[in-house]
Amino acid sequence: RWAENQYDRLPSMAADLVRQDVAVLAATTTPAARAAKAATGTIPIVFTSIADPVQIGFVASLNRPGGNVTGATMLGVEVGPKLVELLHGAVPSVGTMALLVNPANPNAETQSKSIEQAALKLGVKLHVLNASTESDLDTIFAKLNQLGAGALIIAHDVLFNALARQLGALTLRNKMPAIYTLSEFAASGGLISYGASRADAWRQAGIY
Repeated sequence: RWAENQYDRLPSMAADLVRQDVAVLAATTTPAARAAKAATGTIPIVFTSIADPVQIGFVASLNRPGGNVTGATMLGVEVGPKLVELLHGAVPSVGTMALLVNPANPNAETQSKSIEQAALKLGVKLHVLNASTESDLDTIFAKLNQLGAGALIIAHDVLFNALARQLGALTLRNKMPAIYTLSEFAASGGLISYGASRADAWRQAGIY
């Protein structure tokens, strides 16, 4: 089931699946996995997440997850500082960048802090911009020029994943050097992509 990017619907959807006594729950985002874990301690849960599953409390350890939860992670939060470094290396003359985050994502604050710290170390000024719907994007790109941002970092998020091609095309159209974690983004016009393969993560989850 899909929550149409409405994270607050996930707990009730997970609870409904548990009531149907399904054999296994597959959760393909961090918020979905968190909702599934809260809903049952007995039905097996296989997740793919963008964050460290140990740090966010999904499993006890990577080699011995324990409990009823296992899965694969793309470490999308952890690569945040690397995104800053790569983009800065590509456009070293840019002194002001912007970070696009989805405030509805439970990882948004952690992502923002780690990327802000990385930018600070490089002497780059960073503006944080929020987008929680597709309709927010045109406003965001208009605001980049107003802020004097010369480059854009896009935080890993399920909404942005779904819009990766559109985001790549928007950065090209607006001549905005930008980086994101999915290869579809760069293939559609984004300057750089850096991150784990979603297909590989889903394949590993399927094996589990």
